[in-house]
Amino acid sequence: KNMTIALNESLKRLKTDYIDLYQLHWPERKTNMFGRLGYEHKKDDNNWNKFEDVLENLQKFKKEGKIREVGLSNETPWGVTKCLQISKENNLPKMMSIQNPYNLLNRTYEIGLAEISIREEVGLLAYSPLATGYLTGKYRNNQMPKNSRLERDGDFWTRYDKPNTTKAVNAYFDIAKKNNIDLTKMSLKFCEIQPFVTSVIIGATNMDQLKTNIESVNISLTEEVINEI
Repeated sequence: KNMTIALNESLKRLKTDYIDLYQLHWPERKTNMFGRLGYEHKKDDNNWNKFEDVLENLQKFKKEGKIREVGLSNETPWGVTKCLQISKENNLPKMMSIQNPYNLLNRTYEIGLAEISIREEVGLLAYSPLATGYLTGKYRNNQMPKNSRLERDGDFWTRYDKPNTTKAVNAYFDIAKKNNIDLTKMSLKFCEIQPFVTSVIIGATNMDQLKTNIESVNISLTEEVINEI
Protein backbone atom coordinates (compact mmCIF):
# COMPACT_ATOMS: atom_id res chain seq x y z
CA LYS A 1 0.00 0.00 0.00
CA ASN A 2 2.77 2.46 0.94
CA MET A 3 4.67 1.67 -2.26
CA THR A 4 1.56 2.37 -4.33
CA ILE A 5 0.99 5.69 -2.59
CA ALA A 6 4.63 6.70 -3.04
CA LEU A 7 4.66 5.75 -6.72
CA ASN A 8 1.42 7.54 -7.52
CA GLU A 9 2.67 10.65 -5.71
CA SER A 10 5.89 10.54 -7.73
CA LEU A 11 3.97 10.28 -11.00
CA LYS A 12 1.80 13.21 -9.97
CA ARG A 13 4.74 15.43 -9.04
CA LEU A 14 6.68 14.55 -12.17
CA LYS A 15 3.57 15.09 -14.31
CA THR A 16 4.19 11.87 -16.21
CA ASP A 17 2.34 8.63 -16.90
CA TYR A 18 5.31 6.36 -16.24
CA ILE A 19 8.84 6.32 -14.80
CA ASP A 20 11.70 4.86 -16.85
CA LEU A 21 13.76 3.73 -13.86
CA TYR A 22 12.16 3.34 -10.44
CA GLN A 23 14.74 2.85 -7.68
CA LEU A 24 14.20 1.75 -4.10
CA HIS A 25 15.90 4.32 -1.85
CA TRP A 26 17.45 2.13 0.86
CA PRO A 27 16.94 -1.25 2.59
CA GLU A 28 14.28 -1.47 5.27
CA ARG A 29 16.34 -3.97 7.23
CA LYS A 30 19.08 -2.73 9.53
CA THR A 31 22.37 -2.93 7.67
CA ASN A 32 25.58 -1.01 7.03
CA MET A 33 24.21 1.28 4.32
CA PHE A 34 25.60 4.70 3.35
CA GLY A 35 29.17 3.42 3.26
CA ARG A 36 29.25 2.45 6.93
CA LEU A 37 31.85 -0.20 7.68
CA GLY A 38 31.01 -3.23 9.77
CA TYR A 39 27.73 -5.07 10.18
CA GLU A 40 26.01 -5.68 13.49
CA HIS A 41 23.33 -8.35 13.18
CA LYS A 42 20.09 -8.04 15.16
CA LYS A 43 18.42 -11.42 15.68
CA ASP A 44 15.00 -9.86 16.15
CA ASP A 45 15.30 -7.71 13.01
CA ASN A 46 12.39 -9.19 11.04
CA ASN A 47 10.11 -6.17 10.77
CA TRP A 48 10.73 -5.44 7.09
CA ASN A 49 9.03 -6.32 3.83
CA LYS A 50 10.52 -9.43 2.25
CA PHE A 51 12.23 -9.26 -1.12
CA GLU A 52 9.51 -11.39 -2.72
CA ASP A 53 6.77 -8.98 -1.64
CA VAL A 54 8.65 -5.93 -2.90
CA LEU A 55 9.45 -7.54 -6.25
CA GLU A 56 5.88 -8.71 -6.72
CA ASN A 57 4.65 -5.16 -6.15
CA LEU A 58 7.18 -3.84 -8.64
CA GLN A 59 5.96 -6.47 -11.11
CA LYS A 60 2.42 -5.17 -10.66
CA PHE A 61 3.55 -1.60 -11.34
CA LYS A 62 5.35 -2.74 -14.50
CA LYS A 63 2.28 -4.55 -15.78
CA GLU A 64 0.20 -1.41 -15.10
CA GLY A 65 2.67 0.55 -17.23
CA LYS A 66 3.64 2.87 -14.39
CA ILE A 67 7.32 1.89 -14.40
CA ARG A 68 9.62 0.35 -17.00
CA GLU A 69 12.74 -0.76 -15.12
CA VAL A 70 13.67 -1.08 -11.45
CA GLY A 71 16.79 -0.54 -9.41
CA LEU A 72 18.24 -0.32 -5.91
CA SER A 73 20.00 2.31 -3.83
CA ASN A 74 22.34 2.09 -0.84
CA GLU A 75 22.32 -1.70 -1.07
CA THR A 76 24.79 -4.33 0.08
CA PRO A 77 26.17 -7.34 -1.85
CA TRP A 78 23.81 -9.65 0.04
CA GLY A 79 20.78 -7.51 -0.73
CA VAL A 80 21.57 -7.22 -4.43
CA THR A 81 22.31 -10.94 -4.71
CA LYS A 82 19.03 -11.89 -2.99
CA CYS A 83 17.03 -9.62 -5.31
CA LEU A 84 18.70 -11.12 -8.38
CA GLN A 85 18.23 -14.68 -7.14
CA ILE A 86 14.54 -14.25 -6.31
CA SER A 87 13.80 -12.42 -9.55
CA LYS A 88 15.35 -15.26 -11.56
CA GLU A 89 13.58 -18.01 -9.63
CA ASN A 90 10.16 -16.35 -9.79
CA ASN A 91 10.31 -14.47 -13.10
CA LEU A 92 10.07 -11.13 -11.32
CA PRO A 93 11.67 -7.81 -12.37
CA LYS A 94 15.45 -7.77 -12.44
CA MET A 95 17.30 -4.93 -10.73
CA MET A 96 18.97 -3.00 -13.53
CA SER A 97 20.90 -0.44 -11.48
CA ILE A 98 22.38 0.34 -8.09
CA GLN A 99 22.69 3.91 -6.84
CA ASN A 100 25.37 3.84 -4.17
CA PRO A 101 28.04 6.30 -3.04
CA TYR A 102 31.37 5.94 -4.83
CA ASN A 103 34.29 8.35 -4.90
CA LEU A 104 37.99 8.67 -4.12
CA LEU A 105 37.20 8.88 -0.39
CA ASN A 106 34.78 5.96 -0.38
CA ARG A 107 35.73 2.99 -2.56
CA THR A 108 33.92 0.33 -0.53
CA TYR A 109 31.85 -0.51 -3.63
CA GLU A 110 34.90 -2.16 -5.14
CA ILE A 111 35.06 -4.82 -2.42
CA GLY A 112 31.96 -6.88 -3.21
CA LEU A 113 29.49 -4.97 -5.35
CA ALA A 114 31.80 -4.23 -8.29
CA GLU A 115 31.97 -7.88 -9.34
CA ILE A 116 28.19 -8.22 -9.05
CA SER A 117 27.69 -5.13 -11.21
CA ILE A 118 29.91 -6.49 -13.98
CA ARG A 119 28.87 -10.15 -13.94
CA GLU A 120 25.14 -9.51 -13.49
CA GLU A 121 25.02 -6.32 -15.60
CA VAL A 122 23.59 -4.19 -12.81
CA GLY A 123 25.34 -0.88 -13.37
CA LEU A 124 26.35 1.52 -10.64
CA LEU A 125 24.90 5.03 -10.77
CA ALA A 126 27.58 6.60 -8.59
CA TYR A 127 26.31 9.31 -6.29
CA SER A 128 28.38 11.72 -4.20
CA PRO A 129 31.33 11.39 -6.64
CA LEU A 130 32.90 14.52 -5.11
CA ALA A 131 32.26 13.45 -1.50
CA THR A 132 29.96 16.41 -0.73
CA GLY A 133 32.57 18.79 -2.12
CA TYR A 134 35.70 17.54 -0.35
CA LEU A 135 37.14 16.35 -3.67
CA THR A 136 36.88 19.80 -5.24
CA GLY A 137 39.52 20.99 -2.77
CA LYS A 138 37.35 23.86 -1.56
CA TYR A 139 37.59 22.76 2.07
CA ARG A 140 41.39 22.38 2.07
CA ASN A 141 43.42 24.32 4.66
CA ASN A 142 40.33 24.68 6.89
CA GLN A 143 38.48 26.80 4.32
CA MET A 144 34.71 27.02 4.65
CA PRO A 145 33.17 28.76 1.61
CA LYS A 146 30.00 30.70 2.35
CA ASN A 147 26.81 28.87 1.35
CA SER A 148 28.72 25.65 0.76
CA ARG A 149 27.09 22.42 1.89
CA LEU A 150 29.26 22.08 4.97
CA GLU A 151 28.82 25.75 5.89
CA ARG A 152 25.03 25.43 5.67
CA ASP A 153 24.50 21.91 7.04
CA GLY A 154 27.76 20.81 8.57
CA ASP A 155 26.10 18.89 11.40
CA PHE A 156 24.30 16.73 8.83
CA TRP A 157 27.12 16.11 6.35
CA THR A 158 29.50 14.22 8.63
CA ARG A 159 29.93 11.16 6.43
CA TYR A 160 33.36 12.25 5.19
CA ASP A 161 34.48 13.96 8.39
CA LYS A 162 37.02 11.24 9.15
CA PRO A 163 40.57 11.23 10.59
CA ASN A 164 42.28 10.63 7.23
CA THR A 165 40.07 12.78 4.99
CA THR A 166 42.35 15.82 5.02
CA LYS A 167 45.42 13.69 4.38
CA ALA A 168 43.73 11.90 1.47
CA VAL A 169 42.34 15.07 -0.13
CA ASN A 170 45.73 16.75 0.07
CA ALA A 171 47.37 13.73 -1.55
CA TYR A 172 44.85 13.73 -4.40
CA PHE A 173 45.30 17.50 -4.78
CA ASP A 174 49.06 17.01 -5.13
CA ILE A 175 48.55 14.34 -7.83
CA ALA A 176 46.20 16.62 -9.76
CA LYS A 177 48.54 19.62 -9.46
CA LYS A 178 51.60 17.60 -10.48
CA ASN A 179 49.82 16.39 -13.62
CA ASN A 180 48.15 19.74 -14.40
CA ILE A 181 44.63 18.35 -13.92
CA ASP A 182 41.74 20.02 -12.12
CA LEU A 183 41.05 18.02 -8.93
CA THR A 184 37.28 18.03 -9.51
CA LYS A 185 37.67 16.72 -13.05
CA MET A 186 40.17 14.07 -11.96
CA SER A 187 37.84 12.85 -9.20
CA LEU A 188 34.85 12.59 -11.54
CA LYS A 189 36.83 10.98 -14.35
CA PHE A 190 38.17 8.32 -12.01
CA CYS A 191 34.60 7.27 -11.23
CA GLU A 192 33.50 7.42 -14.87
CA ILE A 193 36.18 5.05 -16.20
CA GLN A 194 35.45 2.21 -13.78
CA PRO A 195 34.03 -0.83 -15.64
CA PHE A 196 31.20 -1.27 -13.12
CA VAL A 197 29.99 2.34 -13.39
CA THR A 198 27.10 3.10 -15.75
CA SER A 199 26.80 6.79 -14.92
CA VAL A 200 28.13 9.40 -12.51
CA ILE A 201 25.56 11.60 -10.78
CA ILE A 202 26.78 15.19 -10.63
CA GLY A 203 25.39 18.14 -8.69
CA ALA A 204 26.06 21.85 -8.89
CA THR A 205 24.81 25.06 -7.29
CA ASN A 206 26.17 27.43 -9.92
CA MET A 207 27.04 27.47 -13.61
CA ASP A 208 30.82 27.35 -13.07
CA GLN A 209 30.50 24.15 -11.04
CA LEU A 210 28.22 22.60 -13.65
CA LYS A 211 30.64 23.50 -16.45
CA THR A 212 33.59 21.97 -14.58
CA ASN A 213 31.64 18.79 -13.86
CA ILE A 214 30.55 18.33 -17.47
CA GLU A 215 34.01 19.06 -18.85
CA SER A 216 35.42 16.12 -16.87
CA VAL A 217 34.27 13.81 -19.69
CA ASN A 218 36.81 15.45 -22.00
CA ILE A 219 39.93 14.68 -19.98
CA SER A 220 41.98 11.49 -19.88
CA LEU A 221 43.80 9.90 -16.98
CA THR A 222 47.10 8.29 -17.92
CA GLU A 223 48.12 4.97 -16.46
CA GLU A 224 50.69 6.84 -14.39
CA VAL A 225 48.03 9.09 -12.84
CA ILE A 226 45.76 6.13 -12.10
CA ASN A 227 48.65 4.30 -10.44
CA GLU A 228 49.43 7.39 -8.34
CA ILE A 229 45.77 7.58 -7.25
